[in-house]
This record gives sequence, C-alpha cells and structure tokens, in this order.
Amino acid sequence: MTHWFHRNPLKATAPVSFNYYGVVTGPAASKICSDLRSSRTWLLELFTDLSCNPETMKNAADSYFSLLQGFINSLDESSQESKLRYIQNFKWTDTLQGQIPSAQQDAVFELISMAFNVALWYTKYASRLAGKENITEDEAKEVHRSLKIAAGIFKHLKENHIPKLITPAEKGRDLETRLIDAYIIQCQAEAQEVTIARAIELKHAPGLIAALAYETATFYRNADHTLSSLEPAYSAKWRKYLHLKMCFYTAYAYCYHGQTLLASDKCGEAIRSLQEAEKFYAKAEALCKEYGETKGPGPTVKPSGHLFFRKLGSLVKNTLEKCQRENGFIYFQKIPTDPQLELKANYGLVEPVPFTFPPTSAHWTPETLAMFDLTKRPKDDSAKPKPEEEVKPVKEPDVKPQKDTGCYIS
Repeated sequence: MTHWFHRNPLKATAPVSFNYYGVVTGPAASKICSDLRSSRTWLLELFTDLSCNPETMKNAADSYFSLLQGFINSLDESSQESKLRYIQNFKWTDTLQGQIPSAQQDAVFELISMAFNVALWYTKYASRLAGKENITEDEAKEVHRSLKIAAGIFKHLKENHIPKLITPAEKGRDLETRLIDAYIIQCQAEAQEVTIARAIELKHAPGLIAALAYETATFYRNADHTLSSLEPAYSAKWRKYLHLKMCFYTAYAYCYHGQTLLASDKCGEAIRSLQEAEKFYAKAEALCKEYGETKGPGPTVKPSGHLFFRKLGSLVKNTLEKCQRENGFIYFQKIPTDPQLELKANYGLVEPVPFTFPPTSAHWTPETLAMFDLTKRPKDDSAKPKPEEEVKPVKEPDVKPQKDTGCYIS
C-alpha cells in the first residue's frame, strides 16, 4: 500500500570555498581545505540525486563530517575547541522560512545544518520508496529504518550539538526546539504507519492494530501541538498534515477497537466506537481538502485521493453496517453515549536509531593544524555578510506518487 507523507523543502546553503589565503602555510593544510570543498559539494549534490541510496549518503556524509570535525574539536580530545571553529562564515536557509538565510561564523552551525539536511534526505528517501508501486518487504523495512535514522539524527542534534551554538536559534528557525521536536515526532509517527500496515497485512489481532493506531495518532497530535505557537503563515500547511493524520489514525484506532469489542460480544459499544471512527474519518477527509488548498512549504497533492485513505473509509462503513446488523438480529444492546478509547501498545512502538558523528579524520594531525596560521588572516576577513542576501533554493526533483495497486506495504 503506498503511503503519502508531507515533506518540507531541503535547506539551501551558500557555496563555501575553504580558501584561506595567507592562513594556510603548508600542503597538508591545503589538501584538507580542498577535500572539505569537494566533499561538501558532493554531499550537496547527492541530496537531489534520485539514484542515491542510504549507503552512498552515509559514506558521503561521514567523509565530510570527519574532515569538518577538525574545525570543531581539539586533536587531543580535550574539552578545548579547535582554533579554526570561527574561521569561516556559513549560511543556511530554513525549511519554513523561505530563502533568507541564517548566517553564523561557526563550524558547529555548519555541522548541525548539514546533518539536518542529511536527516531530511532520509525522510524524503523514505517517502519516495513508500510511494512506489508494488513495494517489497525489504523496501518497506528500508522505509521504516530510514525514518528511524532521521529521527535519531534530529534527536542527536537537539541533545548534543544545538546547545553548543554561541548564537541561539531564532524563533521559527529549524534549529529551534519546537521545530526539531516536531520533526522527531513526525518521523516516529510515519515509521509506525509502516508498522500498522504490516500488522494489517499479517492479520494481527485488531486490538494490537487499534493500540498502534492510537499511539500513532497521539504522536501526530503531539507534533501538531508542538507547532501550535508558530506563525501560521509558514506552519499552517505542515500543521494541516499533522492534524489530518491524527484524525485518520484516530479513526483507524476506533475502527479496529470496534472489531475487538464485537468479537467480545459488546456490540453496542462496538457500534459507538465505529460511529466515532466515522466522525474522525469525515474530519480527516475535510482536512485533506483544506491541506490541498493551504499555501506554504510542502507538496501540492490531494491526499484524499490516495487508496490508503479511501480504503479506511470503506472499512469503517462496512464494519459499522455489520455491527448494526448483528445488534439488530442478535444482541439488541444499548449504544453508549460516550465512546471509550484508552489503548496502550506493548509491541511495535518506534524509537529513533541512535546517531553519532564520525571521529575526526586521520588527515588531521598536530602538524597539519599548525599549518593554519590565524595571525595571517586579513583584517576584514571576519566581516559579516549582509543578512538580506539570498541563497539559491535547492532544485528538488518532482517525484509524484506512483499508481497505487491497493497492495499493503509489507
């Protein structure tokens, strides 16, 4: 079954030459600067290369990050930072804020921003793979793992590197807590969507599916709440997605919970649960339309047209009709006023894959570091760029979901 995931644009960045005329005094230092320039360019190109896979992305990212570590960490592993940490100014746009970049003269800002884009790449790779026709079991596992890797990167940046920035993230920018928390939670929720589809395919107990759907809806609700204080002008579309997915999986939870109740001869409660599923499905359907009409970062699609969405509508309708027939012929039970849905999943819950940056490249030695002479920097070298300067947006390939055959993701 093809899935549909909302994706914000990649971060864009200004070119970095790593040319330090006068400062670099030896061939080993020149070689590191050249390698930094080429590995950064390669990594940026891979973000929009549809043939790139996780192994290639990891190798390219590790290559660049291991070299960049020499600009951040001391070589003797002490608590001291590298003397080169503030030698270069880096500019990056944000996923929601258009093309006006944030700029910091800090290699830690570059490390975080590039890794943020790597995490975004994993989410986009998962989205492309999940939208394929006739997705295989191995591909579904790769979707699941890619989303957990992305969550792990976002989590690692939040806990270990963003606090090290000298200049705190501005409100509404990617590195601010509200946004990075939303990205972490969204990755977990989407990975659990794959788990739910797998559980349905293997005909697991409705109680397990209902509990997983309930937990997934809670993830989406929490992500939406995290963004609730952001400016609607740039967060509205993303929030519509999170809200509609919350309603969608709440409907799923009530639907499968109703099946569990019916199997326990609680037909009246089952009808009430299915009525609630019907209500949340209608809400999700309305939000799908609103999502398509809302301007802002993200794709322009009609999620209500996807089979994964339509299929739930048929399931809710058919299950409710079955419960009503059973109650009319066999049970004659009163339908409760208030539906109950407090479920806890004991299996299948998604946790981020732990992430760490690679160690500093072996090309960095005390002798190489000594070849960078900061006393020879030009006096105007630290002049800050104009904040209104624009960075060219990333030209992302327009990948449209393939025709859905109705096969569940497995």
